[in-house]
Amino acid sequence: MTQLTETILESVRELIGSGVKVFPALITALIIILITRYVAKFAYKVSKKVADKTLRSKSLQLLLTKTSYISAWVVGVLFACVIAFPGLRLGDIIATLGLSSVAIGFAFQDIFKNFLAGILLLLQEPFRIHDQIIVGEYEGTVEHIDIRTTKIRTYQGEQVLLPNSTVFTSAVQVRTAFEHRRTDLAVGVDYNTPLSQASEILENLVLRVDGVLTSPAPEIDLVGFGDSSIDFLVRYWTVPQQKEVRRVKTRVILAIKKAFDDADINIPYPIRTLYFYNQDSYDDYLPAASGVQDN
Repeated sequence: MTQLTETILESVRELIGSGVKVFPALITALIIILITRYVAKFAYKVSKKVADKTLRSKSLQLLLTKTSYISAWVVGVLFACVIAFPGLRLGDIIATLGLSSVAIGFAFQDIFKNFLAGILLLLQEPFRIHDQIIVGEYEGTVEHIDIRTTKIRTYQGEQVLLPNSTVFTSAVQVRTAFEHRRTDLAVGVDYNTPLSQASEILENLVLRVDGVLTSPAPEIDLVGFGDSSIDFLVRYWTVPQQKEVRRVKTRVILAIKKAFDDADINIPYPIRTLYFYNQDSYDDYLPAASGVQDN
């Protein structure tokens, strides 16, 4: 019994001794982690100032600041691990990470996929922050490209978070990629309308509407014969932002209606003609040679 007690006491002494030896290293590692937090914030602020002065692209500015912030954390955590576990070398950490990379890849494949897609979106810049885009069924203004998601603010004031991998692999329509954007507005006139007069009125009034650009010049095309009207297509250019496109379209519609009213040009309603037959004298089922007498 005495020997068992001595063995237990000896084990406890060794445990306490090991804890005492490791305790300073753990405290030091904890201090390093706390310092790393402030260093990462400082690196973020410095990189942001440098990016603002040297880079025009908002996307590249965001990439530089995120890379600096994450790099500071990675270096700090690795250094803390080496201090906390003296027998652990940096090469051992890298080797361990290499061996476990397959398992980590399977466990966090979506996170890594979105992260890499986000980096590629920031580098390639298919669109930029504040661009207006359409991805699938979502349309709005790009507000932020995060590590995992792209944030879009819809025109209705709602926020949509799209995974970066989805944005990267989908067809993206960038509505503000260029300085001009064309609107095609259909309008029909009565069949009795002199077409040259209507075309001239449309061409003159569109140029006078506030917000319509003179270059590229508007175009007035006749596109077809409708059921109750001859159809024009008014093509004009504006700045690409959706808010201005919508406002200019309203002004153009008001101007066309007023100009046509002043010129006594009708924008006809759909017309349907109905023919009534006397069923006593008309029958689809009469034989084709009903007028021939039998011999």
